[in-house]
Amino acid sequence: MRISSLFLNTILLTLVGSFSSATYAADSGIKVTSIAQTEVETVGMDGKKKLQRTPVTKAIPGTDVIYTNTFENLTSKPIDKNFVIDNPIPNDSEYTGGSAFGKDCEILFSVDGGKKFGNAEDLKIKNADGKERTALAREYTHVRWIYKKQLAPGKSGEVGFRATIK
Repeated sequence: MRISSLFLNTILLTLVGSFSSATYAADSGIKVTSIAQTEVETVGMDGKKKLQRTPVTKAIPGTDVIYTNTFENLTSKPIDKNFVIDNPIPNDSEYTGGSAFGKDCEILFSVDGGKKFGNAEDLKIKNADGKERTALAREYTHVRWIYKKQLAPGKSGEVGFRATIK
C-alpha cells in the first residue's frame, strides 16, 4: 500500500495533569488537536444517567482514559486520501483492546515502538523461549490511522482509542 507523502505524527504525552495540544503538519494544511479525557456518569434533571467526558485532571492506576485526535483541513483544497496519524500508547498505560475508532480509516497497530505496523491479528511477539505468538492488545505501543478519503476544505474528523493507566 502506498501512503501519501503527508505523514502526521501526533504524540500524546504522559499524563501529568490535563492534556490538550494542537499540532500543525508542516505544509500539509492539517491541524491536529489532541485531548485526553475520562468519562463521568452524571444524572440529568430528568433523572436519566448519561456519560459525560471531561479533561483528565488526575489519572491514578485503573483510570480509563480516552485519547482523541481531531484533524481539520485548514486549506481551500481537498487533502489527498491516505494521510496518516500515528499515536504512541502513553507510558504506564495499556491499550484497551477493540477501542480504537476512526471513521473512514484503516486502523493499524505496532508492538515495536512504531517501527512496523500491521493488523492486530498479524502482530507477533517472541516469548522468552523464542516461540512466536500473537501480540496481546496490552502489548501495543502505537496506533496508526490511515484516512481513506479526501478531506474537503474546512472538514474535520476524529480518531482515538482508550487506554488504562497501570
